[in-house]
Amino acid sequence: MRLQEEIVPFHRNGKTREDDVEGEEEDISSIDAGFLPRSLQRKLVVVGYALTSKKIKSFLQPKLEGLARNKGILFVAIDQSRPLTDQGPFDIVLHKLTGKEWGQILEDYRRTHPEVTVLDPPDAIQHLHNRQSMLQCVADMNLSNPYGRVDIPRQLVIKKDAASIPDAVMKAGLMLPIVAKPLVADGSAKSHELSLAYDQLSLQKLEPPLVLQEFVNHGGVMFKVYIVGEAIKVVRRFSLPDVCKRELANNAGVFRFPRVSCAAASADNADLDPGVAELPPQPLLEKLAKELRRRLGLRLFNLDIIREHGTRDQFFVIDINYFPGYGKMPEYEHIFTDFLLSLGQSQYKKRSSY
Repeated sequence: MRLQEEIVPFHRNGKTREDDVEGEEEDISSIDAGFLPRSLQRKLVVVGYALTSKKIKSFLQPKLEGLARNKGILFVAIDQSRPLTDQGPFDIVLHKLTGKEWGQILEDYRRTHPEVTVLDPPDAIQHLHNRQSMLQCVADMNLSNPYGRVDIPRQLVIKKDAASIPDAVMKAGLMLPIVAKPLVADGSAKSHELSLAYDQLSLQKLEPPLVLQEFVNHGGVMFKVYIVGEAIKVVRRFSLPDVCKRELANNAGVFRFPRVSCAAASADNADLDPGVAELPPQPLLEKLAKELRRRLGLRLFNLDIIREHGTRDQFFVIDINYFPGYGKMPEYEHIFTDFLLSLGQSQYKKRSSY
């Protein structure tokens, strides 16, 4: 695996994309999802997308669409008011919508159109919508190699009864301060909210259902590891500052944070302690990403990883997000289009066998 996978340009019938577009008179930017001319079907990697308006704005940026067209990739909006089977044909279906009905539509489509790549299976995505199950595969992995160790913070799930939280935390042996996150991680603004509780009494002010995690001092820096197929891209983000024992003794209450990590909080160019700023070793990330792709059955996700302050090789995965904000990832246009091209090559071979 390489940090940026180099993909050979997509060829069909021995022709390059440049050969295809020469003399092409059809306006591919305005093609309707229900009808694609056969001439274009043979020449393009057709990606049907079903995304929220927010995701369309952040992901389908002009630079991405322009690069995709130059490489022979056509993005086509899926009309959710019409049967999916009446649209296309697609090589790839890219989606990030929630709801049982949509999930069932995609599952049915996958069964009837095995030649199409659906990114990704709805049942696999659902696994990441619950923070109780989200990190379990990382814990089960027990990853340790010469480059470092990867674990998850000690955590506890509270589904109801806030008054019972102090006793539950004590019985579980969790140490203060405690990070509280909503149990449901559905991509909404609320699901990204978190709280930091400094004392036992304040724990009962939290609102279940939630996941409680021991806070791990990590130098105030988080690593966002973006995964697109086999490609990996790592960026630094500022995070919550460390909490010392004196601060813990002198503070009480619950501090709420609407969202810790965002593009504006980039730490890539900050003047940081090298021990804090050093990226996780690439071989460790490659092993982790490979195992998670296999265990989760997903190809589009990112990991929030921290390094325990004072160590060089102890890492913790604190969150996994499906189809994250790739628009914030440097060079995402090239990485993503190369990924789609590689899938297109595979799908062309698969179509030939049907």
